[in-house]
Amino acid sequence: MSGTVPVADSQRAARDDAEGGGRVLLLSTVGFTLMFAVWLMFGVLGIPIRRELGLTDVQLSWLSSVAILNGAVWRLLGGVLADRLGGKAVFTALLVFTALPTYLVSRADSYGALLLYAFLAGFGGNAFSVGVSWVSAWTRQERQGFALGVFGAGNVGASVTKLIGPAFIAAVPAVGYLGGVVPGGWRFVPFLYAVLLLLMAAAVWFGTPRRDRRPSRGRPLREMLRPLRQLRVWRFSLYYVAVFGAYVALSAWLPKYYVDVFGLPLYQAALLTALFIFPASLLRPVGGWLSDRYGARRVMYGTFGAMSAATLFLAMPYGHIVLYVPERYEADGVREVLPYQLGVLPFTVGVLLVGVAMGIGKAAVFKHIPEYFPNDVGAVGGLVGMLGALGGFVLPPLFAYAQAWTGLPQTTFAILFLLTATAGLWMHGTVHRMLHERSPDLAGAVERAPAGRPV
Repeated sequence: MSGTVPVADSQRAARDDAEGGGRVLLLSTVGFTLMFAVWLMFGVLGIPIRRELGLTDVQLSWLSSVAILNGAVWRLLGGVLADRLGGKAVFTALLVFTALPTYLVSRADSYGALLLYAFLAGFGGNAFSVGVSWVSAWTRQERQGFALGVFGAGNVGASVTKLIGPAFIAAVPAVGYLGGVVPGGWRFVPFLYAVLLLLMAAAVWFGTPRRDRRPSRGRPLREMLRPLRQLRVWRFSLYYVAVFGAYVALSAWLPKYYVDVFGLPLYQAALLTALFIFPASLLRPVGGWLSDRYGARRVMYGTFGAMSAATLFLAMPYGHIVLYVPERYEADGVREVLPYQLGVLPFTVGVLLVGVAMGIGKAAVFKHIPEYFPNDVGAVGGLVGMLGALGGFVLPPLFAYAQAWTGLPQTTFAILFLLTATAGLWMHGTVHRMLHERSPDLAGAVERAPAGRPV
């Protein structure tokens, strides 16, 4: 009898752990989805804001970028704090701290004030590294790829404003309700998000296990940060700039692209942007499963190959070849041949392919981290997430300046092609060097890295 009690206790503990991990995964994913929606809300709100305040394209790009910046720079710290203090406390604090500036966005009446509040509201973007640490701590290693993919699917929050924003902007009167206490027009969206953030904070605090897991409790900070010296971490960061930083940038940039290049109304531009966001977010669990089954590096080869092909196609400038011919053939001596211009449909298909590749690739990048650095997921994941998100900060202004310099909106995708090709070549060069140095024993074992961790 006495021998069965420990077994029963062990089974009960395992069930409790599974239930607690399930609640952590569910509530952290919903909370991350909400904070991601706040983080990237200016992709749609920027269009009516531009009209109201008379902003230039460059000013508009900075409005999105400052929010992205603040959602990037604290990711390393957030991951470290989650490892030391527990993800529950840090995640709840993020929800509460993000609510106030989000509310203030709805009250801003000048470009300067809006820049400040947008920067502060972007703080919610740091939830990613906190959630990665928290979910990893509650998930068995053989399921971490899938679980982190599910959590990362919260990126779909980028589409929330695209879907509800235009409807609320049109439906809620500009004067708002209750004498302006509830603002109207585009201002209603950040007001609504502020309320939802506070409700979500309560749900996370009271709905997850009381006793949290803190994998790095008591470890010296220097020891936690030691893995960041490895070049491998910085290589993973470049991968993440390509699959996540570019995703963030396009989520904010595509509505304007559709409006300016194709002349679409805002609601259509928002819906077409959502077609990019959905696979780029919801396929993340698929990418995690594929990485668990076939290896993250093989998945990354497919990701970079598909992204390179699609962005090169989208980067081709519109135009035609001009031939000078005798005037007996053409009255003005000029003949235009091979005209090329993408319509909305083929452009959207190309963007959709980019989104599919990004959704799968984002999970593959983060599959590497708990395998190589099982005790430092917060710190390493925080740095990778921070640098990836900083890519989302740098790219929109770069898109705007490149377009202003060349006059070609397609330079957006030329920049993304160069970024993707660079990341893919670095990865391939690393694998090739490893196989060259240690062939033939590693020729068929590229994905057995966690045991010996050669790359």
